[in-house]
Amino acid sequence: MANERKLTKVGVVVSGKMDKTIVIRSERQFMHALYKKTVRKHKKFMVHDENNEAHIGDVVMIEEYRPLSRHKRWILKKILEVSK
Repeated sequence: MANERKLTKVGVVVSGKMDKTIVIRSERQFMHALYKKTVRKHKKFMVHDENNEAHIGDVVMIEEYRPLSRHKRWILKKILEVSK
């Protein structure tokens, strides 16, 4: 059995209306190759939240997981910051 490292991401919860599912927005920054300007890109991920712990505005860490549904391939690892 190989010791494989799972991919993790950090993002903000933007939706929590579904049962056991949250949607997070993960943002990354990089330097544009030609214009040397900082560019921000974001992507949304559907995440499995078994106990419905996370709420809108929370900063969470997610981990890569096996496919749970058509869109869910991530699980909630931990909540880093709770929103007010």
